[in-house]
Amino acid sequence: MFKIISNMKHFVKYTLSWVSNNLAIPFWTIGHIHLMTTIYADIHEIVMSLGMNLIVAAGFIHDFIEYKKTKTQ
Repeated sequence: MFKIISNMKHFVKYTLSWVSNNLAIPFWTIGHIHLMTTIYADIHEIVMSLGMNLIVAAGFIHDFIEYKKTKTQ
């Protein structure tokens, strides 16, 4: 049971890093183009944009922490 939880924890961290590294530019590009061409009147659009930016930020922080760990070892 603990091995499954540990594996899931590593999988979620890996997925977060992967999404953050590979989709940061598309998320921000689409978000900024969308911000320039439309008015955020729909709460759904605001929540989705905020969610994508939070995913990228969380992945960035996770990668930075891992980088610091490997740099000090």
